[in-house]
Amino acid sequence: MRRNNLHLPRTLRTASFRLAALYAVLFGVSVAILGGVSLWTIRAALDRQMTDRIEAEIATLRTTYETGGLERLVAAAQARGRGPVALDYAVENPPGTRLAGVLPRLPAGSGWITVAGGPRSEDSVVEPAEHLRALVADLPGGVRLAVGDDLSRIDDVQETVLAAFGWVAVLGAALGVGGGALLSLGFLRRLDAITRTAEAIIAGDLGQRISLRGSGDDLDRLAATLNRMLDRIAALMESLRQVSSDIAHDLRTPLSRLCQGLNAARAKAASAAEYEQAMDRAIVEAEGILETFGALLRIAQIEAGSRRAGFRDVDLAEVVRTVIEVFEPVAEDQRHLLRAAIAPTPPIHGDRELLVQALVNLIENALRHTPEGCAITVSVTAAEGVAELAVADNGPGVPEGERARILDRFYRRETSRTTPGSGLGLSLVAAVAELHQADLLVEDARPGLRVRMRFPRDGR
Repeated sequence: MRRNNLHLPRTLRTASFRLAALYAVLFGVSVAILGGVSLWTIRAALDRQMTDRIEAEIATLRTTYETGGLERLVAAAQARGRGPVALDYAVENPPGTRLAGVLPRLPAGSGWITVAGGPRSEDSVVEPAEHLRALVADLPGGVRLAVGDDLSRIDDVQETVLAAFGWVAVLGAALGVGGGALLSLGFLRRLDAITRTAEAIIAGDLGQRISLRGSGDDLDRLAATLNRMLDRIAALMESLRQVSSDIAHDLRTPLSRLCQGLNAARAKAASAAEYEQAMDRAIVEAEGILETFGALLRIAQIEAGSRRAGFRDVDLAEVVRTVIEVFEPVAEDQRHLLRAAIAPTPPIHGDRELLVQALVNLIENALRHTPEGCAITVSVTAAEGVAELAVADNGPGVPEGERARILDRFYRRETSRTTPGSGLGLSLVAAVAELHQADLLVEDARPGLRVRMRFPRDGR
């Protein structure tokens, strides 16, 4: 009980409660407007009904007087004035003497009047009416006739309708506020669950995820989005940890060689030529380290998405022709066969410089890790609006268990440890593919290896 009291202020401040309260207020206003219109309509109808009834009664009694005289008129008025729902009557002769009826003394003239009421007859048990509406008519011979009806009947109906609408408004407001409170409590419970998950993640538990109710409502969609974000953050954190470990591991060897070479050159007396050779070796090692850091920086810039602002329409066929023209002499020197297979493709939306760099890395990777005499094919195809860039070779290939790992930073197969490179070429390709929202597929070319980049439909 105490806990609920503590949560009540939060409940009142929630958006769901405020929305429910707003709907309750609008419902109350709507009921008030509807009640006002209904009251006006009902009163107008009842007024019209009363008027028609009185006018019909005047016409009937006028006919009675014209056919039967004053005596029959008085008898008819006395007979009609009995009963709980009867009308009220008054008949006066020319001197103004009351002959029948209980209506108050009639004013001079004819027409509609409103007068204070009284009992409808001498033996009536009905309480006197406060106000009556009456129609006064002048009959031939100076006889005056009045017929009236109790206005309280209309007032009673009006009060009944007003009370009904009042209860509807009160119940609607109560249901609106109560429903808003219940919705708010459920909303707060789910927000508390999200808060607890966030606090656990802040404390370092990146494995925590927000539970879903399976209802598919707004909070479920928000929770699913947050869970995907957390998955992405966890993957990035793991990638950062792995990169840090790989940097420490893979750069230790060249830095150690650099320090050893410089220390050896300083420790022993040598000629100027030997010092120059030692410096040259140190420069080579330093340039290799700088190249590695440069590749890491380029990958980080690509993954940050900053290059997306410079996207333009790019012709993949033109990119392939340009790169092939540059690498054909290199492939020939290394006794490789480099060829292109280009089909008409729609332009894609991307960064031409990065696409060129990705293709260069794929070709260099194929040249570096295939023996002499192997063929390397660069192809551009399109199917159903999807453009595809592929580089395939007929070399020894990569075992299935290692194909996903060759895209990791600094990963190098045991058979490639002695070849030049930092292990970042395919990582950059993967970053470029992700930036362009392209699928990167590493497949068995039977024989050899095929790497494909499938760009989004319509190039966007």
